[in-house]
Amino acid sequence: MRPVGQVSRLVREVRGRRPARLPGPLLVVLGCLPGIAAAIALALCASGVEHVATDALGARSLPPAGDRPSAPHTAARPRIVPRSAWLAGARRPQPPPRYDDKVVAVFVHHTDSPNGYACADAPRIIRYLYAGQTGSRDWDDIGYNFLVDRCGTIYEGRAGGVDRPVTGAHTQGFNHRTAGIAALGTFTAGVPVPRAMLDAIAALTAWKLGRSDIDPRAEVRLTSSHSHSRYAAGATATLPALAGHNDGYMTDCPGAALTARLPEIRRTAARLQGRTFTGTPQVAFRLLPSPPPTVMHNTSRPEVGNMNSTRTEDKAAGWTRAARSPWTVVCAVAAVVLGPAATTASALEQANKAPLHHAVRAEQQQAYIPTDTTRRRAAA
Repeated sequence: MRPVGQVSRLVREVRGRRPARLPGPLLVVLGCLPGIAAAIALALCASGVEHVATDALGARSLPPAGDRPSAPHTAARPRIVPRSAWLAGARRPQPPPRYDDKVVAVFVHHTDSPNGYACADAPRIIRYLYAGQTGSRDWDDIGYNFLVDRCGTIYEGRAGGVDRPVTGAHTQGFNHRTAGIAALGTFTAGVPVPRAMLDAIAALTAWKLGRSDIDPRAEVRLTSSHSHSRYAAGATATLPALAGHNDGYMTDCPGAALTARLPEIRRTAARLQGRTFTGTPQVAFRLLPSPPPTVMHNTSRPEVGNMNSTRTEDKAAGWTRAARSPWTVVCAVAAVVLGPAATTASALEQANKAPLHHAVRAEQQQAYIPTDTTRRRAAA
């Protein structure tokens, strides 16, 4: 049993003590931890929501796999001899060439000239054809875009550039958006067509139509520009992408023998473009009416208003999908839990720094002191 003096001294020590306080730097760290955690969680939430929204926009911007356009089928450009090799000094004054927007069909012709020529003599024959068309016919240039000799050599015909959609003068009514290829010779029924010539026409067709991704086995729709053709002016005709002159005009050109080889040329050209053979008919390639005989420029642009409207709808759909993602739940939990925690920590820090409240001091002054001497004596 402690003496009363010791008890009184302990009471005075208790009265003089103040509650222990945590060090200031530690309180700062403890107060910042919830806020830092909340900031990190919110940053992760924002990143996750943005990722989900971006994925949604990307998924919406891509069409379904079945609706996506396939890769273009192109073919290598064959060797083409420039027109300067056959023109020599026979060039006549002529207006600038005219162009279409692209080439979507090829017409095959024969020149109705002798077949027994030497291949080295082909430039002279082409120059003779040029003189006849620009002389007695009063044309501005040779009408064919290309000419092929019996040895398979390809020559540039009409001026304007072999890789450009030059408007020719080879098939009345259908000179726009087409290229004319003339086989040097006469290929009526029973006349053999040299293999080198067939292969050259196929290679040239594959390259020229491949630049517009046109299947040589398909059909195209062209609009007649002249009533002297097989179709009245303004009428739409469905023709083979690789056609004979007689498909668009009343003529025997390119001759029965060469006409009979056109299916073979189509198949070879399609193979050179890398197209597969499924055994099913080719779907017709639908085209707009032929443009007028002027230099064509591609001036088509998407409508800005419609494009912006589509983008706005896509963004709204993306953010709607993001709002339904699990990241949104995480963000909500972080805001509900970590936000009050940070507030509580800050309040505790402020309370720790404040002096003791007067009520607390009064309670310390009225602390209980055992004065029951009777119990002390009984215990003794």
